[in-house]
Amino acid sequence: MNDDFPFQSSLRSGAEDPNSLLFVALGGANEIGMNLNLYGAAGQWLIIDCGVTFGDDSQPGLEVVMPDPAFIAERRDCLLGIVATHAHEDHIGAIPYLWTQLRCPVWATPFTASLLRAKLVEAGLADQVRINVVPMSGRFTIGPFDLELVTLTHSIPEPNAVVLRTAAGTVLHTGDWKLDPDPLIGLPVDEAALHHLGDEGVLAIICDSTNALRPGSSGSEAELRGSLTELIGRYDARVAVACFASNVARLETIAHAAAAHGRDVALVGRSLWRIDKAARENGYLSNVPRFLSEEEAGYVPRDRILMICTGSQGEPRSALARIARDDHPHVELEPGDTVIFSSRIIPGNEKAISRLQNTLARLGVEIVTEHDHFVHVSGHPARDELVRMYQMIRPRVAIPVHGEAQHLMANAHIARECQVPYALVIENGDVVRLGGSSAAIVDEVPVGRLASDGKALLPLDGSALKDRRRVMYNGSVVATVVLNRQGGLAAPPAVTMIGLVEPDAAEEAVPHLRFAVERAINELPPGARRDDDVVSEAAQRALRRVINERFGKRSLVEIQVVRI
Repeated sequence: MNDDFPFQSSLRSGAEDPNSLLFVALGGANEIGMNLNLYGAAGQWLIIDCGVTFGDDSQPGLEVVMPDPAFIAERRDCLLGIVATHAHEDHIGAIPYLWTQLRCPVWATPFTASLLRAKLVEAGLADQVRINVVPMSGRFTIGPFDLELVTLTHSIPEPNAVVLRTAAGTVLHTGDWKLDPDPLIGLPVDEAALHHLGDEGVLAIICDSTNALRPGSSGSEAELRGSLTELIGRYDARVAVACFASNVARLETIAHAAAAHGRDVALVGRSLWRIDKAARENGYLSNVPRFLSEEEAGYVPRDRILMICTGSQGEPRSALARIARDDHPHVELEPGDTVIFSSRIIPGNEKAISRLQNTLARLGVEIVTEHDHFVHVSGHPARDELVRMYQMIRPRVAIPVHGEAQHLMANAHIARECQVPYALVIENGDVVRLGGSSAAIVDEVPVGRLASDGKALLPLDGSALKDRRRVMYNGSVVATVVLNRQGGLAAPPAVTMIGLVEPDAAEEAVPHLRFAVERAINELPPGARRDDDVVSEAAQRALRRVINERFGKRSLVEIQVVRI
């Protein structure tokens, strides 16, 4: 990026002004997932979280999507590093994909570091990325940033808020959190540290908004344990529980509930085993017996086995989806078995989950969701918890993140009701200048999304994926035109239709398409026929017109010009 961009001067002055601090979300504002946050001070930049989201029905074939880091990658010389608030995919999942563009160290607590190392091994980057392990409640310095971790609770071990003390003031970046008085796994919320921070004075809070529309509180994992124990006791055949693999407390809850009814517990799904390994390495699940493998589960009587499965969001390659399709090598479900979905539906996954549940229903499996029974508590703060956080921190500025537009607006409304003077609702790319006792959006930077596609990262709005979507919805047509030296047709055009109509209809249509190409070329002046680009454009126009008239489609049309 060069100095011709209009935002460049304001960014430079803001980042270098010792009395101001810049905040930019490249991902995670006006959306849930893909968190990538930038802080700029004294001419240097720090990233907090670098995550992914997952493709949905609108993006077939694309499983992982992440923010485009181009803005900060082009300032890599001024990039100090990445601080991870916790180990969820939407906060660390993009690091293996984007690190070669960023090439900076990472700071994380022990559990998060364990999971990140495993990801880096798979990506072949384990020997290149320096991970600095920070203890819970640790305090450390990175360039002009004096950082402190504050222990919160969430649906994964070791969730942290990050306190950034700078010359411009103190900012609390909450990450994902809730106020669980009895989290079962890990430490409770460090309310003493939050009160102390509020007394010290906080310029701004960058705050999770996921459940800002929900009244009350999110609920405690301890309350859920009794409910799941009672529910599992109702069944006398196989029970499978689908949950987020990263929810270590839920794994322990399910294990205790199963043990109360004399059931062994098996893990079915690679990500569950990865989480189990990281948890036990860091002292979690120490009171839970070893889980059975999926192979071992097959030897346990139906009324004595409980299986924890990946696939709560309907992921087509997950363990539960494979079991539902009768495509799993070791595990099966039969009429009379039960599947409990111990999770919430992430927006965008409704269709995939419905398809999975319908497939299970056709097997004769009973399905239990949060609509039927108390089977899940969220890891994000509802309204009462947000109010409590604002009362403890008492910031001068609130910037809601980690939510769609309605969530951000609801969070901003709560902040104003709690007497926070300034509440800014931002979008990805907005440049917020924090300083004095206020904040303002002073500029914007380019943002985008990248999709992991095979071994490449492709821009989500780039021509390759646009063409792919066009082919998916409208099919494609390829015509090969063979011309002699004078520009005349040396042979009839060869036309192939892909994904447009059924074979019989295609066979009937090809002569008409061939004739349209021939006529378009023959109508060109002799000189124009010697120009491949002119020939290709004329043939494309002719084919598009006929395809639209005949089929009502705007197919992708490719012309290959061959000269002999």
